[in-house]
Amino acid sequence: MTRSASLSRIAALTVAALLGACATATPYQPAGKNGEGYSEQRLETNRYRIRAVGNSATPRDTVENYLMYRAAEVTLQNGYDWFVIADRMTQVDPQRTGGGSGVGIGIGGSSGNFGTGVSIGLSSLFGSGDKTAYQAQADILVFRNPKPDNDPKAFDAQQVKANLESTLQRPAPKK
Repeated sequence: MTRSASLSRIAALTVAALLGACATATPYQPAGKNGEGYSEQRLETNRYRIRAVGNSATPRDTVENYLMYRAAEVTLQNGYDWFVIADRMTQVDPQRTGGGSGVGIGIGGSSGNFGTGVSIGLSSLFGSGDKTAYQAQADILVFRNPKPDNDPKAFDAQQVKANLESTLQRPAPKK
């Protein structure tokens, strides 16, 4: 294999590694140091604030599903059966939203015998590159049975968990 072909192969492998390292959607997990994931805070005996934060690869509906699923978990973990959403909002997270990025790789030699250059703009491969990240927050009140049938803000925690379980993206198992 010539030196130029070898460098081209290295460049291709580097590009593949960079593409593999692109952001993936935030999994359903407790918020880490970067703030992505879910968290909750007890405000009163039966009132909690639930928050879900995604990165720019996490769709809005996924962040909102994480919020509702965590609300159901908090309800059940604290011995309650259903919850009411007292206040809820979803907004763009300015700390995690930004424009596209590009990657350029150049390989060459000073001997004059070879020169290879690879430059790839990831923004052009994946659309405009403008990524939006979302955060959702809700204050919930938790109660024991029976749940009122006529309150559209009341949710059965067991049913919410059962219905949203299949929409969750769990973290990859640790090796």
